[in-house]
Amino acid sequence: MVQTSLVRPSNPFQPPTFVSIESERRHRQERLAAAFRIFARLGFAQGLAGHITARDPELTDHFWVNPFGIHFSRIRVSDLILVNSEGQVVQGEGKVSQAAFAIHSQIHEARPDVIAAAHAHSFYGKTWSSLGRLLDPITQDSCAFYQDHALFDDFTGIVLETSEGKRIAEALGDRKAAILRNHGILTVGHSVDEAAWWYIRLEDTAKAQLLAEAVGKPILIDYDIALKIQQRGGTHQAGWGGFQYLWDEISHEQPDLFD
Repeated sequence: MVQTSLVRPSNPFQPPTFVSIESERRHRQERLAAAFRIFARLGFAQGLAGHITARDPELTDHFWVNPFGIHFSRIRVSDLILVNSEGQVVQGEGKVSQAAFAIHSQIHEARPDVIAAAHAHSFYGKTWSSLGRLLDPITQDSCAFYQDHALFDDFTGIVLETSEGKRIAEALGDRKAAILRNHGILTVGHSVDEAAWWYIRLEDTAKAQLLAEAVGKPILIDYDIALKIQQRGGTHQAGWGGFQYLWDEISHEQPDLFD
């Protein structure tokens, strides 16, 4: 197993700091490979659809992504490809998904604060997206997205052009997540950990509301309470922290992801 060279703060629940660009790049790659493995375990791998990207810490207009056609469960650090702002693979073997480049390149360009973005065609996310609605604050967990997710309400088919990706980025704005009508869900973060965790949590939130509405009318959490929960449980650090237990499990069970 390759160990990432980083300097950890005294508080283990804080994101790490790094001793070099190389160590930061390696860290992002490791977390990216792990996120794909976790997505596969949770059933988010749907055929050729889905991608998670991580901005390179040095070449900031480049991002690392999964090569087209490799199952999420098999992704290793060495499988990741580096894609430039023109959609060209400049490091690694394999092709980049046209949809991945069309969407993620525009999000990374529009949001310099975003390190990672995640999108897949997971079951509950795409089911909820067909309703063309934002999610409601019906559970404590769902409040992480209260007034912090957007709706892209204009489905025109498979996203293959950067112009469409740009419109998605505009709809996302400064929020952490978006529901893409008739398509699925998308999340972003200040780390790979955060983007992946918000995706997992958003999928779970969609599932909870679909099930609740199937049997009745959910009781909404009051505005003041929902906002207070969001301000505590919807932060960048909270998103990063939520992923750590999943990282601990997958990195110990599947150390080949570091290859």
